[in-house]
Amino acid sequence: MGRILLAATPIGDTGDATPRLRAALETAEVIAAEDTRRLLDLCRRLEVTPSGKIVSLYEHNEEARSAELVAAADGGATVLVVTDAGMPTVSDPGFRLVGAAIAAGVHVSILPGPSAVLSALAVSGIETDRFCFEGFLPRKGGELRAALRELAQERRTMVFFESPRRVGATLAAMAEAFGAERRAALARELTKTHEEVLRGPLGELAEQCADGVLGEVTLIVAGAEPVVAEAVDHVAEVQALVDSGTRLKDATAAVAEARGLSRRELYEAVLAARSATDAN
Repeated sequence: MGRILLAATPIGDTGDATPRLRAALETAEVIAAEDTRRLLDLCRRLEVTPSGKIVSLYEHNEEARSAELVAAADGGATVLVVTDAGMPTVSDPGFRLVGAAIAAGVHVSILPGPSAVLSALAVSGIETDRFCFEGFLPRKGGELRAALRELAQERRTMVFFESPRRVGATLAAMAEAFGAERRAALARELTKTHEEVLRGPLGELAEQCADGVLGEVTLIVAGAEPVVAEAVDHVAEVQALVDSGTRLKDATAAVAEARGLSRRELYEAVLAARSATDAN
């Protein structure tokens, strides 16, 4: 039975290539590569010789080429999908192909391996129990700031990819949106000779990297601290409902449930505010 086989490739150190990857490169009937020249260079370094047909699969031809690759797998071929580094579909080509294969009932399988996302997260020193991958942020200043504003209250640890040339400006924008003291880590050249992990508050990292850095970059940013709701901060919201005709008891219950507050504390805060107003 044919299949689409997504294969992770080394993100730096060629020694991270698994025996399964080596075998797949040698035996797959079709290899779809983000960059065929980089694929051949990887094969040279791994000392393996592909026996199958090699085709390109990148952002601008993926939609058109997916039908061809799905048809090959449906006909019994193993179609090996590789990108320049890391896992296909993760900020790399492959997602449209997987969707097309699933729609056609073609088997999709995985050949796991190196991941910049998980590697950077593991060495960052920042919480790993809950995290989200945000990929590359928008390049334009206004769109970048808007995207960061939407993420400012994200509670999970966030993982980003960034260009080494833009990373200083991105860190500065993060410090403005998230706060200069928010914990972060910058991992560059993971698994390579000059691997480095910079850790510290966003403000400090922005200063360190103001002129950019060298190499592939992954950013890890701590999630926002939980905001403790105070009953007194929502008195006006209750009063607005009362002014619109809602009974005080019902208005208090609705706001308390929506904001995660104690009904009793909110009710008492409303009465205290009314008493203060009457006293004046």
